[in-house]
Amino acid sequence: MSVDGDASTRANAFPETFLWGSASSAYQIEGAWDTHGRGPSVWDAFSQTPGKVTNGETGDVACDHYGRYQEDVALMARVGLQAYRFSVSWSRILPEGVGTINREGLDFYDRLVDALLAEGIEPWVTLFHWDFPQALFQRGGWLNPDSPHWFAEYTQVVVDRLSDRVQRWMTLNEPQCFISLGHQSGYHAPGLKLRLADVLLAGHHALLAHGLSVQTIRARAHSEPKVGWAPCGIGNYPVTDSPEDIEAARKGTFSIKEGSLWNTTWWCDPVYLGCYPEEGLAAYGADVPSIGPDDMDTICQPLDFFGCNIYSAKPTRAGEGGKPEVIRHAPGTREVLFPLSMEPEAFYWLPKFFQERYELPIAITENGMACMEWPSLDGKVHDPMRIDFIERYLLQLRRAIQDGVDVLGYFYWSILDNFEWSKGYSHRFGLTHVDYDTLRRTLKDSAHWYSWVIESNGALLGSEAVPPPTHSHRQGKSLPELVNVSGQDSV
Repeated sequence: MSVDGDASTRANAFPETFLWGSASSAYQIEGAWDTHGRGPSVWDAFSQTPGKVTNGETGDVACDHYGRYQEDVALMARVGLQAYRFSVSWSRILPEGVGTINREGLDFYDRLVDALLAEGIEPWVTLFHWDFPQALFQRGGWLNPDSPHWFAEYTQVVVDRLSDRVQRWMTLNEPQCFISLGHQSGYHAPGLKLRLADVLLAGHHALLAHGLSVQTIRARAHSEPKVGWAPCGIGNYPVTDSPEDIEAARKGTFSIKEGSLWNTTWWCDPVYLGCYPEEGLAAYGADVPSIGPDDMDTICQPLDFFGCNIYSAKPTRAGEGGKPEVIRHAPGTREVLFPLSMEPEAFYWLPKFFQERYELPIAITENGMACMEWPSLDGKVHDPMRIDFIERYLLQLRRAIQDGVDVLGYFYWSILDNFEWSKGYSHRFGLTHVDYDTLRRTLKDSAHWYSWVIESNGALLGSEAVPPPTHSHRQGKSLPELVNVSGQDSV
């Protein structure tokens, strides 16, 4: 079946402006942790501490994207990515977090942006993806009231250098994670287990940092910026289309539980609506930080899109009195390595609920599935479950778009297998397999399949059409013809 097939096929295509992308973060792929003037981050200190990460693994080398970015951009082009979301390492730019600029660090991102643009790939820059400078952590980190201004200074340096070519900006990635996991449970860097009042204070400072960063981007950008951020897309979906179940799922999506920061509204209401939600103020009570008279004006800056990282959601029905009641699937029916449960319905209901509440276009800034695949005897990496996972989710996203949800694009997590935080290298999310001994890259079957999806603009999702087993977007060449910058085959 051709991409330009019958009318029903064309009707199933995504909007012409829809962007197909993939994503990564600096600490997870760059390596070169102490190279060319980069300062340490909290993740360097955390992962180098025995017992913190699976098998004592670190991001010291990771995928060596710092040294192999040209090869990686060539792979992105081979897949046909239209956009690439990546983060900038704060301590690679400012080794002490503030003050002296490391020009070699800035030059790296300068080259990366140019390489992406040369291949027609739009850069989407995330300013903070968890790798807080260790030097600033030693000055109090997010608990220091100066931390929002530190982040604004860093933002200015990056925007001054890259904004003549970069227009898409995100301030913070998943504040629920780096605040809760990093400062409450201690499961992630910097590994703190603080009382709730201090955790909420750190979160409030992070939200202020977001607001000052947005102000800085808009004031300093050399080209018209489009600004958002990328919180966790946490929520519920209804198990039936009954009004009662839909309302229960909506209520569950925007609810807040006492003591838990795993929610949407505590983080997103201040950013988009200019206030903390009443339910949160009641749930956290005396632990809520003191809010300055201008704080909400600073946090609530005009944004251009609602970025969200959606992996899963809770199947929900209306219980007694309409109370959200989460149901359980039969054992073994939807379980995956990560997310813990495959819930493609999340891609229909969460964008719908978020757009109804926050009234902005949606960008799916992360979505993916972890497996533990390896090269087969034929030299290829077969990952049919990942293909099935992505297709199920994208079919639900297409349904949401057809029902009126404005979705800007989709970024698969991740372009490369990488360092998966406290799990080390035990979880593989990538479209590209990375051999961590040789750093050899191999595009997986899912990468070939995704290339075919991009080429058809999603029109053939759910159809009986089958992509060629080694489909490649660019020029129809087989992948062994792709040569990396070292002159060796990349697969």
